[in-house]
Amino acid sequence: MRPFIILLFSLLPMTALAQSAQEIANRASAAFYYAGNDGRANVSMKITGKGGNRARDMVILRRTTGGVNGKQQFYVHFSRPADVNDTSFLVWKNPRASDDRWLYLPALDVVRRIASSDERTSFVGSHFFYEDVSGRSPTEDNHTLIETTGDFFVLESTPKSRSGVEFAKYRMWIHRGTYLPTKAEYYNRSGALYRTFEALKVQTIQGVPTITQARMTDKAMGGSTTISYSRVKYNVGLPGDVFSERSLRAAPERFLQ
Repeated sequence: MRPFIILLFSLLPMTALAQSAQEIANRASAAFYYAGNDGRANVSMKITGKGGNRARDMVILRRTTGGVNGKQQFYVHFSRPADVNDTSFLVWKNPRASDDRWLYLPALDVVRRIASSDERTSFVGSHFFYEDVSGRSPTEDNHTLIETTGDFFVLESTPKSRSGVEFAKYRMWIHRGTYLPTKAEYYNRSGALYRTFEALKVQTIQGVPTITQARMTDKAMGGSTTISYSRVKYNVGLPGDVFSERSLRAAPERFLQ
């Protein structure tokens, strides 16, 4: 390397040579939850645990309304098994405030508001939480870069507020090429690992690296849930009225096929 180039690099601040932990967390959130202006996917859940094996089939629709890592809307419509058919779930994601979440139960013809205190509870009996579906804002935690390997950034994150969270910290392995979080480990206040997320399959769809299979294991609940994505599409052109209370009762069929 030429001497003047060496001198130039020595004069640059470290922030110009390396990303901060917060920047890495922001990019990981963007890669996982904000690909394209909107998107849809068929989703299959396989749940194993103390209650035996169960399955859930659904379609997830997503629309970004506030830029990368900004406001989003999610609509989830269940088709199988029969006891959850036509159940719908709606999220208006607010990174700077509590998310708004609603669940429609067709057997009762009732729309139930999900309190922010329920965000980290089981999503329809699976090992994924409600918050896992729409994503946790990277600004809710303090992030530290604890290791950089040839393939991964490893972040350790602690919640800025303990209100509404059961973990004391978590670690994320973020792929340096795609910025997708390929693994996350959650630790309780005793320092014990109790919950693990793993990306099992990554495919490139419309030029976008996409996690198409993942598993969540929870020692506290017992067992794990594997989630698989198919028929993934980005930039579908989803209209705003899809993400309304009316769609909870009257499903937007043309986007679910």
